[in-house]
Amino acid sequence: MTGVFAHSVPGQSTAQWEPLADHLARVGDTAARFADVFGWGELARLAGTLHDVGKASEAFQAYLHARASSCDHSTAGARVAVAEYPLPVGRMLATIVAGHHAGLDDGDGIERRLDARQTAIPAFEGWQSHAAALPPLVQLKPTRRFAQSGLPGFTDAFLTRMLFSCLVDADFLETERFYAGARPVPRGGYPGIAVLQARLSAHMDGLSAKARPGLVNSVRAEVLAAVRERAALAPGLFTLTVPTGGGKTLASLTFALDHATRHGLRRVVHVAPFTAIIEQTAAVFRSALGEEVGILEHHATFDWQDAAARAVDNGIGLDPVSRLRRAAENWDAPVVVTTAVQLFESLFANRTSRCRKLHNLARSVIVLDEAQAMPLPLLRPCLAAIDELSRNYGVSVMLCTATQPALRQVDGFKAGLPVDDTRELAPDPPRLYRALRRVAVERLAGPISDETVARRFAEVPQMLCIVNSRRHAKALFDRIAPLPGAIHLSTLMCPRHRRAVLDAARAALRDGAVVRIVSTSLIEAGVDIDLPEVWRATAGLDAVAQAAGRCNREGALAGLGRVVVFEPADAPPPRELEAFRRAAEEVLRTRDDPLAPNAIRAYFRELYWRKGEHAFDAPQLDGETWPILPAVAERVKTHAFPFASIARAFRFIDDAMEPVIVPWRADPRDDRAEALLARIAAMDRPLGDDLRRLQAYVVTVPSKLRARWLALGRLRPVHPMLEGALLRLDDTAFYDPRTGLRLEDDVYRAPEDNIVA
Repeated sequence: MTGVFAHSVPGQSTAQWEPLADHLARVGDTAARFADVFGWGELARLAGTLHDVGKASEAFQAYLHARASSCDHSTAGARVAVAEYPLPVGRMLATIVAGHHAGLDDGDGIERRLDARQTAIPAFEGWQSHAAALPPLVQLKPTRRFAQSGLPGFTDAFLTRMLFSCLVDADFLETERFYAGARPVPRGGYPGIAVLQARLSAHMDGLSAKARPGLVNSVRAEVLAAVRERAALAPGLFTLTVPTGGGKTLASLTFALDHATRHGLRRVVHVAPFTAIIEQTAAVFRSALGEEVGILEHHATFDWQDAAARAVDNGIGLDPVSRLRRAAENWDAPVVVTTAVQLFESLFANRTSRCRKLHNLARSVIVLDEAQAMPLPLLRPCLAAIDELSRNYGVSVMLCTATQPALRQVDGFKAGLPVDDTRELAPDPPRLYRALRRVAVERLAGPISDETVARRFAEVPQMLCIVNSRRHAKALFDRIAPLPGAIHLSTLMCPRHRRAVLDAARAALRDGAVVRIVSTSLIEAGVDIDLPEVWRATAGLDAVAQAAGRCNREGALAGLGRVVVFEPADAPPPRELEAFRRAAEEVLRTRDDPLAPNAIRAYFRELYWRKGEHAFDAPQLDGETWPILPAVAERVKTHAFPFASIARAFRFIDDAMEPVIVPWRADPRDDRAEALLARIAAMDRPLGDDLRRLQAYVVTVPSKLRARWLALGRLRPVHPMLEGALLRLDDTAFYDPRTGLRLEDDVYRAPEDNIVA
């Protein structure tokens, strides 16, 4: 062959193509730069050197010259890795290289590809002349010592995924750089962490200067001063336990930026429990830091990049740079606001698009807002990942909540997180709770009918009732709909609709008007709204505490606000809430103040450590059907870790829900949604920014119902390129202006309807 290339340029001579040697060297250098942050740069460089050596085959070169179809080019480097290096290095490299397009596979899948008798690949002789010389094993040692987890195999499996992240991000970026040519794709250019820290400090000083004298603001000032003072502590695990209304959101950001500035950490990742509050949190951050800062909002309502990937897989032509847009954001921004679903599912993912960003978590500050919201069935793997990031990747993790879960070793859990009271950032949390106590909680006896709740709504002018499912919210709202000030909130309403309703409710409350709200749990976390009476359908005590945070929030009442916990007669709690409800009932029955810190601690001990059985040894805390950590431990000797199976097992949300775009109008003249949809439909290739703007109009529905509506013609693709990946509602009769999408109008009923948001 006269020339061996990694990438071709259609319509251009081979003089404009990228030589394979250049691509291997550049990917290796970039991957090494990424992995140097956590000490494994040379192993990542070797992965970059080997990842595309299969492109040296005559078959692949014929493909580039349009003389043949595509062929396997990633197995070759994997075979070189296991031939040249012993366990565990050879196996780790083989797993990374073999998966750099298709994703990390299970060990048996890698074995089949490594076995020439089972998997035939094109001959790739002569690859050595296009790649750097392979280094001896001793040169691959890390520059910093890794501490092995107490969980067998977990540290090595986690390292494999982090190195995979370095390789795939480097490959994406270097391929993008080549095709962009003289017009590089804009990246970075954001203010540095120190600049953001100075801006936030000035913003907080301004807020303090304008704050009215009073108990709440004095507590907020005390919390802020305490977290700033403790920012000098060494990186690691922290807790921040502040009652609702104590200024937790901005205090946590202040600590994160102060701490990052002092210790040279690279970014702040704020992790919210629910998608519904991401935009609100990001807006607070932008107000404090500036619009141009580069705050990245990334959540899991819809995988925009995966939609583009499906378009490519379906044979729709895209230029090479457009193909790269299918990769998920790599979080190369100073401040990221995301969800627990997005963070943790990525940490256990196997797809390139989900893993690409992971290396950028190294040497960052992660704020886990409402840390108690981690799902019980996946609690052990979540804690293992938090501990691993803190121990070996220079990450500071802050567990930030009003109701600190008993997840520490000092709480009696030998497999809990190694953090004690010396790493609590708030000044004396029990005293803060007493100072900011603004509600009294009562538990009504016996099942309570919707009719009883509706009668109470009619008796008081301002009240909120939070229930456990969208279906129940709709049914209860229908009972109070004729009353003045009746408001419905659930995720059957698109985000822009919900924001408009909340803004109107807040304005009405400020004016002293009648406000009666029925909502799902979406109103609990981070939503700034204040009513004198709040009812909460039975759930976990942490949910009750969140509901209480919407009651007498500013302490304006002469006495305590009223929080009522009740068992709905017309809607039993969803199965996934049953363990939380049982643990809460014990505390509600035996404690005078069930929200006091000692009561919260008792609740979590009941939840995690029931009847003397150590919860961290219980299988129900590690995948309900396929335990993850034992599957890793079983393969520690071979390093044939089951990455694909882990990704399938690690799902925060089991229900099969799919997005539908609803072109909601605030009024008859509002054409923002339709104009956006028309612009996308007219494009040859939809732009990522426009696709992300559609997030304001997403409602998730059961996948079977979505398929039925598509077959009935109620839905159609937003763009031909996206086919079934992104569908819009055509029949606006199926969207109620008060309650959102009308699922009950269809004959199909699904358990997925009974979801908590």
